[in-house]
Amino acid sequence: MKRTHDHLDARGRSLLRALIAQYIRDGEPVGSRTLAKHSGLDVSPATIRNVMADLEELGLVAAPHTSAGRIPTAQGYRLFVDSLLQVQPLDEREVSRLRAELPATAGTQALLSNASELLSAMTHFVGLVTVPTREQFAFRHIDFVPLDGNRVLVILVFTDNEVQNRIISLRRPYTPAELEQTANYLNAHFAGRQLSEIRSQLLRELRETRSAMERTLSAAVDIAESAFDRSGTEDVVVVGQTKLMGVQDLSDLERLRELFEAFTRKREILQLLDRCIQAQGVRLFIGEESGMASLGNCTVVTAPYGANGQVLGAIGVIGPTRMAYERVIPMVQATADLLGAALKQGRQAP
Repeated sequence: MKRTHDHLDARGRSLLRALIAQYIRDGEPVGSRTLAKHSGLDVSPATIRNVMADLEELGLVAAPHTSAGRIPTAQGYRLFVDSLLQVQPLDEREVSRLRAELPATAGTQALLSNASELLSAMTHFVGLVTVPTREQFAFRHIDFVPLDGNRVLVILVFTDNEVQNRIISLRRPYTPAELEQTANYLNAHFAGRQLSEIRSQLLRELRETRSAMERTLSAAVDIAESAFDRSGTEDVVVVGQTKLMGVQDLSDLERLRELFEAFTRKREILQLLDRCIQAQGVRLFIGEESGMASLGNCTVVTAPYGANGQVLGAIGVIGPTRMAYERVIPMVQATADLLGAALKQGRQAP
C-alpha cells in the first residue's frame, strides 16, 4: 500500500522542493547527484536515490524515457504549490507598471484588454479575462438614432465609462419623436439602474397602467427588449496565444493544434474561468485538473476580480506546468486587485 502525501517526511519534502525548483530553472530531468549538490541537505546520492524512488512510488515524480533523472508530475506540482511554495509579494516596480497601465479613467473593455495583455507580456504566457455582463453595470444615459426601416441605432453610456453602440431591429417603425420621447423617459426614470431591473419594472408598470402613459411605456418596453439584449457580446478576452509556440514543454505540434482550437472555441475556457469566480484568491488548475485534454501539459492560474463587493469575473494566465509559480501567482493576484480597484473608481466617477 502506498503512503499518502501527508506522510511524506521533511527530507522527502525538501528534496521534492529542490527537484521542482531545479527542473523549473533548467527544464532537464534532475538526477540524484544534482540534487545532492543543490538541495542544501547533508545526504549522500544513495540516500537521495532512495527518497526519489519513494517520491516516484507516490506519483510525485516520474522518469522520462530511459533518463536517470526525474521530473515532477502534476501531482508533484500540486503538492509543491499547496504546501512547499514560498510566494513573495510582487515587486513594487511591477505593481507601479500595472497601476499605470490600468487607469480608472479607462472604460471597462479597455481595462480588461490592458490587464490581459499586461499579464501575457509580464509572464510570457497566455493572458485571459472574463468580460462582465452589461447586466452588472448601471446605465447613465441612452439615445436612439433612427436608421432605415425598423432599424435603430442605440447609444448606451454606462456608469463605468463604457459606451456601446448597438443596431437593433424593432417590430415596427418608430418616428424620431417617439424615439426621443422614449429616451427621455428612460433617462429620467431609470438612469443609475441595471438593465435587467429596468426591463422588469417597465413590464410591471405597463401591466399596471391604463393611462395616457401606456403608449410611451409600450414603446419603451419594445425598444428596451432589443436595446438591452446582450447576446453576441464577447465573453472572454484571450491574448498572447502565440507565446506558447516557443515553450519547450509545449513544442508538440498536435498538442499545440488542440490548444489553439480550444482558444478559438473559448467555451470550455470560459466554463473553467467561471469555476474560479467564487473562489477566494488565486486558484490553480494543474494538468488534467482543468478537465480539458488540450490543457494536459498546462497550468491555469486565475483570480477573481470585482468592485464594490461584487465579483465581476476572473483573470489569469495559461502556461506550461513548468512555470515559475512563485512569480506568476502574485502577478495574477496583483493584477486582479488593481483591475478591481480601477473598476471601482471608474464606476464612482461622475
